[in-house]
Amino acid sequence: MPEDTKARRPHWTTRAAVLLPSPTATPFTFWYLAVLLATTILQRVVGESVSAKLLAGASTDAHNLWHRPVASLVSSALWIENSGWLVYVLIFALAVAPLERRVGPGWTFGVFASGHVLATLATELPVMVALRHGWLPAEDAHWLDIGVSYGFFATAGAMVPVLEKRLRLPAVVLLELVIGVIYLFDQPGSLLSVVTVAGHAIAAHIGMLAWLPWLRRRGLVGTLRLPRRVKSDPVRPDAPLADSISQ
Repeated sequence: MPEDTKARRPHWTTRAAVLLPSPTATPFTFWYLAVLLATTILQRVVGESVSAKLLAGASTDAHNLWHRPVASLVSSALWIENSGWLVYVLIFALAVAPLERRVGPGWTFGVFASGHVLATLATELPVMVALRHGWLPAEDAHWLDIGVSYGFFATAGAMVPVLEKRLRLPAVVLLELVIGVIYLFDQPGSLLSVVTVAGHAIAAHIGMLAWLPWLRRRGLVGTLRLPRRVKSDPVRPDAPLADSISQ
């Protein structure tokens, strides 16, 4: 590689920093992560007992959805159960921020909210019906259901059609594998885990399929392409100078 090309090429840390959410380029992603950081710190400050009450009040469980559906749907997306906030920075930088750079903060919020709300209702309404008919024990009305995973999987699903064609199938396989791995590490076989994995799958397919016509109308399908390595022909030592210049 010529020296001037090396000089012009930014360091990998500079290129990586550009991908991180920022308040100007990706305000929805940036400020959402700021809210999650604030609520994570709050849990540490108030202690376990108070934190448990806050999370229980924000949960989109059957009881809360029945008595305060809108408040629980909104508040459940503002908390994460553990202290892995930096993990969310990484996954938001990989899926939410790239979508926001293409469609803007308002539409990114729409994709995210559609996954969070619709996947929650699609999985919790059957539980509410089962509880009402006595098919499930009463304690299943109060399980803890908080977090941003449904919204994240919806945005990740919406990014699949944006990828160039050769990358879509690997992206779908990766997305489904991640959903499966989360299920395997989250008490597989329990009803809550089954409901959660169903919510993840529903949210991902909302992003991939329900938002596909809208992405197509905006001309965004297949617009994210990975750079391909260009091979340059070596200049033969015995080639005339004119031939070298023309190459």
